[in-house]
Amino acid sequence: MRKLVVNKLDELDAAVRQIIELAGKERVFLFYGEMGAGKTTLINKLCKHLGTTDHTSSPTFSIVNEYLIPNGSIYHFDFYRLKNQTEAFDLGYEDYFYSGNYCMVEWPQKIADLLPEKYIKIEIEALDENKRIIDLTLV
Repeated sequence: MRKLVVNKLDELDAAVRQIIELAGKERVFLFYGEMGAGKTTLINKLCKHLGTTDHTSSPTFSIVNEYLIPNGSIYHFDFYRLKNQTEAFDLGYEDYFYSGNYCMVEWPQKIADLLPEKYIKIEIEALDENKRIIDLTLV
């Protein structure tokens, strides 16, 4: 496990580099944190670092957004609105998770029984308006 402290927004780029370094070849990233903790902001920074020039935003209503990168895609999920895990099946989550492309997943606890065996777990805790503690675990 690695613990990162981000005191202000402009420190996120350094945190993103460490997350990518820890991930190695892993492509599934699960983001845990309260509403407003900064999950989407961190995902947006990760997507830019990975090379997308697409506009990134939370897929709250569409459930999944796709962003193109030089060697594939990034799939950004927001499962907050799911009523049950069956909705993830209907979405075809397996096709995304096992595609070899990056998957950034907000609210993975909504599909806890469907998660892959290996992933990067990212827990974000907001200490105040700007300061965040980010715990990284390679599972």
